[in-house]
Amino acid sequence: MNSAATTKIRPTGAIATMGRTGFPHVVSETGGVIDVRTGAAEAGFNPLDLLYASLSACLAMSARIAASRLGMLHRLTSVTVRVTGSKAPDEPSRLARFDIEFEIAGDFDKATRDEIARLAEGEICTVSNTIKGQPEFTVTVAGADRCHDAGA
Repeated sequence: MNSAATTKIRPTGAIATMGRTGFPHVVSETGGVIDVRTGAAEAGFNPLDLLYASLSACLAMSARIAASRLGMLHRLTSVTVRVTGSKAPDEPSRLARFDIEFEIAGDFDKATRDEIARLAEGEICTVSNTIKGQPEFTVTVAGADRCHDAGA
């Protein structure tokens, strides 16, 4: 039997909705919900936190996959990945750098920990590979309200 025919594909994507005031309310294609916060003292995720969260989660899962590929999953106790970054000082608004710290617990020497991190970040993680690439953006715009032209 063809394994591609039996593999379930997880729907991906998100929809953010917000009004004239307030914050974005985000719903994933699978029904996950998160409310975005932007105030410096407010607990919660802002858009950059969500980017860091996506990268850290992907790298952690990818490190586990890397340990498995190396035949060493049984030695892995845990993986923690901390991601932060720095914004670029000029326009357009963007991140100039990601700072990634792996903590790989288990029965590994330094060379093996380094190889797990290298495989996770450099080959396996879809998020890091996407960020390092230059993905194409396709943008469409729709209006929900009728707008009247002043000259019409």
